[in-house]
Amino acid sequence: MDLLVSSAIFLVVFAIAIIVFTSREGDASADKVARRMAPLPEDSPEDVDITRQVRKPEQGLLTFLYRTTLLRSLEQSIWQAGLFMRTSEMMLIMVLMFLAGGTVTRIIFGDALFALGGGALSASLPIFYLRFRRRRRLKAFGAQLPHALDLLRSSLEAGHSLLRGMQVVVQEFGEPLGSEFRTVLEQTRIGLPLTRALGELLKRMPEEDLRLLVVAVRVQSEVGSSLAAIIGRLSEIVRTRQRLRLQIKALTAQSRMGGMIVGLLPLIVLGAFSLIQPGYTDVLFHNPTGLKILKAAAVMDISALLIIKRMLRVDY
Repeated sequence: MDLLVSSAIFLVVFAIAIIVFTSREGDASADKVARRMAPLPEDSPEDVDITRQVRKPEQGLLTFLYRTTLLRSLEQSIWQAGLFMRTSEMMLIMVLMFLAGGTVTRIIFGDALFALGGGALSASLPIFYLRFRRRRRLKAFGAQLPHALDLLRSSLEAGHSLLRGMQVVVQEFGEPLGSEFRTVLEQTRIGLPLTRALGELLKRMPEEDLRLLVVAVRVQSEVGSSLAAIIGRLSEIVRTRQRLRLQIKALTAQSRMGGMIVGLLPLIVLGAFSLIQPGYTDVLFHNPTGLKILKAAAVMDISALLIIKRMLRVDY
């Protein structure tokens, strides 16, 4: 009951802090827009930057998080997942999930350490969801990229410019490649150089195959060459890399499945015995020694899963 009361108080205080913080941010943004729209003095040496700047808080906990790049990494993950929400909103969701998971785990097990672990697991669920959406979106982007390169090459060979070829790509392709290239075109229309717009695209979609296109366009803009031939060759390279990636995934499928089965087998056996013979597992949940054994087993099981995942990672 004490945990529930303290959690409710913390939740109310955190919600009020979020509301105050977002309202101050909105006022500061309005003042900043008003200053930008005001006419500059004739002798002003100020160079106005039209690109979006990442806001850095001046003090408090958020300053520490920005210095450790935690908030910036979270913000980039939100962009790459294709979600349109603020970092503060995602943090609020994580805090709510932590409180809910910790409260439920404390009620079920009655142990503070289990409550902390349950809260941490619940708070990490939004991060897992972001990683899932990000991975799926990058995969869809990579699958569309070779066909988009072929269309760009055809447009260049027909005598169109690179920007006109990107317009054709935007018209022919859907989410996510079409929307990302549309953003590139919109950035070039407001005065951003094409190479920098493609660099911003690479930040939003950190795909290694896309990096090759960005480098090719940058080199062509500096030294000059046949961009159509370069993009045609690049399309072949991207398809070769994708085939290699699928071959590696197929060769490591058995080991990955074995690691998943070994990691989940203790949970399956424990759940089965809890349903068939509850007396066999009561000592693990109601005895101090059993709780220690259960905690040690959970730590070793998670460590084994992480080690197996690291061993199966192939860098190429």
